[in-house]
Amino acid sequence: MKTAQHYLEDANKLVKRIPATEAMAFHSDGETVFIDVRDSGDIAKSGTIKGALRIARGFMEFAADDATPHFNPVLNKDARICLVCGAGGQAALAGKTLQEMGYKNVLNVGGFSAWKDAGGPTES
Repeated sequence: MKTAQHYLEDANKLVKRIPATEAMAFHSDGETVFIDVRDSGDIAKSGTIKGALRIARGFMEFAADDATPHFNPVLNKDARICLVCGAGGQAALAGKTLQEMGYKNVLNVGGFSAWKDAGGPTES
């Protein structure tokens, strides 16, 4: 039987985790899509990465599938996608899902606090 830890370990093996400082170099390139996968309540409390899409982990499959009415056209299967969450776990799981859906360049930035502590641009 698989546990939450098993799912997390599998996701972390597949989705490359990068430091916030490395992700910051992608932020202004105009090509990288940043996604905060936390729920709106958590984002309201802390803010998020400036310009990041806000797609909750539980809604990712619908937003990433062009066959659903909820598809977000900003999502491109060839684009670099950087995911952030509270500590990195939800971002890893969302990244694994995106990879399974055909997204090719998905990265886990980890927790939003690391981004903020590194001086990355933020918004409310």
